[in-house]
Amino acid sequence: MGRYYNGDIQGKFWFGVQPSNDADFFGVIGNRPERLEYYFGADDKPKVNKGINICRKELSKSNTDLYWKKTIDEFFKTNNGYNDDMMAKALGITKTKLSYLLEIYARLELGLQIRKCLKNHGSCEFEAEL
Repeated sequence: MGRYYNGDIQGKFWFGVQPSNDADFFGVIGNRPERLEYYFGADDKPKVNKGINICRKELSKSNTDLYWKKTIDEFFKTNNGYNDDMMAKALGITKTKLSYLLEIYARLELGLQIRKCLKNHGSCEFEAEL
């Protein structure tokens, strides 16, 4: 069972890593009926870019290298699945550090989808399951 988001962009939130309201990080607070409803317009682009830049910084060892993003990308190229022990060992980090990095990694992917949608359509609207 998973939680999905659908609309102008779509995807699945990472189980145990990414909360349904993760798009709040990019500057728009989701409306709460039975689902979170998000609408990003042209005025939200600076907030989305700011959130993306924060994520990139957190996934870097220096300001420009995106070391952790590249390392996680490489891990997933050679592994169909993972568990925390396996991945933490492969990356040479603690499970606590891994949990944090995966949260930021998943958040960055969401932010990049939002930004691409804004660029291509001028707005981005989607619902997220709670």
